[in-house]
Amino acid sequence: MAINTRLFRNGAYLQSSTTLFVFFAGWGIWWSFFAVWLDKGLGLSGGQIGTVYSVNSLTTIAVMFLYGMVQDRLSLRRHLVILSSAVMASLAPFVLFVYQPLLQNEGTFYAGVAAGAIFLPFGYTAAVGLLEAFSERMSRTYGFEYGQARGWGSLGYGIAALFTGFIFTINPAINFFLGSALGIICLLVQIFWKTDHVPLAPGHVSHPSTPGLREMASVLKMKNLWVVIGFVIFSWTFYNLYDNQMFPNFYAGLFENEDVGIHTYGVLNSVQVFAEAGCMMLVPILMRRVGVRNILLLGVSVMCLRILGSAVFTDPIIVSIVKMFHAIEVPLFILGIFRYLTLHFNAALSATLYLVGFEVSAQLGNTIFAIPFGYIRDALGFQPTFFVIAGVVACAGIWAFFALKKDDQDVEGDPFIRTGRSGVTGVVKTVQQ
Repeated sequence: MAINTRLFRNGAYLQSSTTLFVFFAGWGIWWSFFAVWLDKGLGLSGGQIGTVYSVNSLTTIAVMFLYGMVQDRLSLRRHLVILSSAVMASLAPFVLFVYQPLLQNEGTFYAGVAAGAIFLPFGYTAAVGLLEAFSERMSRTYGFEYGQARGWGSLGYGIAALFTGFIFTINPAINFFLGSALGIICLLVQIFWKTDHVPLAPGHVSHPSTPGLREMASVLKMKNLWVVIGFVIFSWTFYNLYDNQMFPNFYAGLFENEDVGIHTYGVLNSVQVFAEAGCMMLVPILMRRVGVRNILLLGVSVMCLRILGSAVFTDPIIVSIVKMFHAIEVPLFILGIFRYLTLHFNAALSATLYLVGFEVSAQLGNTIFAIPFGYIRDALGFQPTFFVIAGVVACAGIWAFFALKKDDQDVEGDPFIRTGRSGVTGVVKTVQQ
């Protein structure tokens, strides 16, 4: 079993798992149909949708830098997590009374884009990286596998996605109100559920030394981090362009009745995320056998196959099967990139490194490419655009094969223990936070 009963006696694991479950459920109840809402609900063009995604990504980058640097100073104090939960709780009033009216009016469209680009990062698009980095640090501090907590996040997203398609076709406002309700629950969990009494993992202290601002700012001077940033931009970013900005509308268009397509997509998305939750809990076991670098290379390979499948096939059943690759790809890539960063870089900077090396990189790429690829989709259609995206991801994977460090090279963070081999990969160092 990937989860044993001892985990359920770990209060930090339970708190972290609950936080991720509620957050991803509150995000998934509306985010999985955000592109459809912009298109079908508000009547925006591909170029306008690209503008929304691009500007959101631009401000998300700034918020991620802020979140990462401040959270590394805060260590496991929850000030920022409480802030992001409070923003989640105000989702419905913001969307229904501010965001939607501004986006629907041609004269105030860009004001709406700006308003969303301020609100969404603090509650969702930057907060996801904050919560994942916070949970990963808790896992090392209190002695549980991060992937086994993150799997509950995928489960929450899957449960939300199971219902969101049906609710969306009744009235999208219900989705946003449910998102607010789950935001309130997340806020209460952060305020009232303490973990001070939980025993620490060996080698950790209750008040670890925190990195200075100069040390955190210096991460952008690390040449090896720029290798990770380049890899993420030309793989994960392009995959998200395909999966978030284009695939939902492409999939719904495969059905004669778009409402049926939306319902089917919601159910399929839910099944896919349930499978993803299981894979989140199993990938750490696989990683210990094959290594961190190989997990990342496997992830980008699955990513490319999924995009190619959508580019080639138009049968809804086959495309549905292809979508299930997402359940394998996300755990491979997310858990792989997290462990790569804590293996080859100072683990005390884990929040900054993850947010800069992964989340900010993805958002930077989205800022650059979302608008042009929105217009490319308008001009060429979905499937020719998918071929272009798949080609970019394939090139990124080939480059990563030569550029990413092997697991026993330059071990600057927490050493990696690989099952089936004696000893520890790299040089054994004191466990860091």
